[in-house]
Amino acid sequence: MTEMKFDYVIVGAGSAGCVLAARLSEDPSVSVCLLEAGGPDSSVLIHAPAGVVAMVPTKINNYAYETVPQPGLNGRRGYQPRGKTLGGSSSINAMLYVRGNRWDYDHWASLGNPGWGYDEVLPLFKRSENNEQFQNAFHGQGGPLNVTYPRFDSPLSQMFLDAAAQNGVPLNPDYNGADQEGSFLYQVTHKNGERCSAAKGYLTPNLNRPNLKVITHAVSAKINLEGRRATGVQFYQGNQLQTVRACREVVLSAGAFGSPQLLQLSGIGDASDLAPHSIAVAHNLPGVGKNLQDHIDYVQSWYVPSNTATFGAMPRGMFKTFAAMWEWRRHRTGMITSAIASAGAFFKSHPDVAIPDLQLVFVLALVDDHARKMHISHGISCHVDVLRPFSRGTVGLQSTDPRVAPVIDPRFLSDERDTQLLVKGGQMQQRIMESSAFASVRRKMLYPVRVDDAKAMEQDIRNRADTQYHPVGSCKMGPDSDPMAVVDAQLRVKGVDGLRVADASIMPTLTGGNTNAASIMIGEKAADLIRASKQNKPLGAIL
Repeated sequence: MTEMKFDYVIVGAGSAGCVLAARLSEDPSVSVCLLEAGGPDSSVLIHAPAGVVAMVPTKINNYAYETVPQPGLNGRRGYQPRGKTLGGSSSINAMLYVRGNRWDYDHWASLGNPGWGYDEVLPLFKRSENNEQFQNAFHGQGGPLNVTYPRFDSPLSQMFLDAAAQNGVPLNPDYNGADQEGSFLYQVTHKNGERCSAAKGYLTPNLNRPNLKVITHAVSAKINLEGRRATGVQFYQGNQLQTVRACREVVLSAGAFGSPQLLQLSGIGDASDLAPHSIAVAHNLPGVGKNLQDHIDYVQSWYVPSNTATFGAMPRGMFKTFAAMWEWRRHRTGMITSAIASAGAFFKSHPDVAIPDLQLVFVLALVDDHARKMHISHGISCHVDVLRPFSRGTVGLQSTDPRVAPVIDPRFLSDERDTQLLVKGGQMQQRIMESSAFASVRRKMLYPVRVDDAKAMEQDIRNRADTQYHPVGSCKMGPDSDPMAVVDAQLRVKGVDGLRVADASIMPTLTGGNTNAASIMIGEKAADLIRASKQNKPLGAIL
């Protein structure tokens, strides 16, 4: 095995990992190594915003994981796309910029995680952001992550806003501001008509730093431990096993599936989970791979005429798409700059609920099974999500080979409260989509169900609902009094020195909305914590 040595070794160049690598390497006196299992983010499908429709349903820059069969989904296997390239899932997602609700972060703090309340994380959101439209106390300018409205939008997005208003959901353009509730056009992570992923915003501008090394196609296999201290990482490039030493710290930013998988492969986890794989227990930490949470998502779709400003597979629509590709190539304008998901809303399932517990995402296309089922037609769709699900799942090992996918079990709808909420959300969604605002374009429903037939809607949910791509929580942050906590409020792995986790897996509970912005904030927070750590000293003699 060959060996390299750096101060910090970061596993995973996803949303948080890119932030962490960029921030730590701002200090020229330290060296940083960033390991990424995927390749460079050079594909035009990444940089052209509409390329999301080609990547999410395929294995292009995508792990394209599957879950175990889900009893709550009539035994179906769920689909779990995850980014496999620089930028991670921020390079293949729909680019919606959503922070969640103030309550989410105050709740984290109330669970025994000091420093994570809303007033404390808001400056981190602002530091990361360059918002082209909003200049107020809730938004930042000059940050690496560019946030704006897409250069293209469809008149159908305004129809959605009108339909929401017809159903009592008022307009609220700045849903990341003082109040989350209402309908809006989504802001997105775009810059000059291109995707602004975490890699594009944080990593690419700094690749020439002499103290930053990025290694792609590097599949992390094991955290090296000397006693109870992390000293480096073993990783595969092809079939060659290599080692990189960490003189200060190892930080896992491999996501809600990758981080617990690597901990378990390294003997850090629940002893009963490791025993079937004959992995020696280095540290018994029962919470690793537990507490998995994800937004369960129900999509309804309607056909529309091919002359509408939507994406579709009809000959006329394909001609429009090719013309749009040429326009994007020349000017970075037109339909290819669309995020496809254009408008949305946050609303309450009942007036007595304190904060929105349901989210809508309006899409300018006919969506069926994550776009894996294609239809020769044009259409519009809407997603509804349960924002704070009660169901909890797990992430475990399928093999001791790190190149084999982990066992993912979200246990969707295992708590009946999620089912009831999703039915309520589906009913509201359908009432909005079947409002008179859409009358001029709306045609037949792809999977017809009556809005007043709750049992039929529940059956349709169990037949077709799946993830909204926001897995979190599998390396839960919490105090020592929480037996399932994996990291403390400093993101240090409990019982192991020199090892942290910094990604969506540390979230104790799901945020109320898309999770990419929150993951970037976690990267910013981790950088501050590492730089401020009084114990942040080189290992010296033991290396």
